[in-house]
Amino acid sequence: MDDDEAIARSARGDLTAYEVLVARYSALAHRTAFLLGAGDEAEDVVQEAFVKAYRHLSGFREGAPFRPWLLRIVANETHNLTRSRGRRSSLELRLGGTAETRVPDDPQDAAVATDRRTRLLAAVRALPERERQAVVCRYFLQLSEAETAQVLGWPVGTVKSGTHRGLALLREEVGDELA
Repeated sequence: MDDDEAIARSARGDLTAYEVLVARYSALAHRTAFLLGAGDEAEDVVQEAFVKAYRHLSGFREGAPFRPWLLRIVANETHNLTRSRGRRSSLELRLGGTAETRVPDDPQDAAVATDRRTRLLAAVRALPERERQAVVCRYFLQLSEAETAQVLGWPVGTVKSGTHRGLALLREEVGDELA
């Protein structure tokens, strides 16, 4: 069942069809919430986002892509969470199942790769919130500029400038050694 059919059936109250959407987008929604700052509370954010999405399916524009619409809800819920707790959560990648990893042949290469990944994540975590959000959406979640704009509720130009500034700050912090 494709997204359009699942959305149409879900809007008519078919919970089985909505389960298809939840199964399809759950991992991405969790990664999004986690990377945008929900941390250990990502499960709660995602659950609330799926409930809100279901309640508002009647207002979903027919033929529009579901993924950016859902991720916008996840981003809003994450923002609400981080604002309400008044602090920025730690940013960590859940590497299990989110990225294909290759075990280097040389233990020294493995140690260097781990060190580079740790330093890069620390640098991303230290970015100002807007730049961090833009970089996470574009490069960690691999969203297009248009999808990032929709998810964050920003104009495309703001996404471009936020991504550019974020990458420039990362280059200053980690330099070419992580390339």
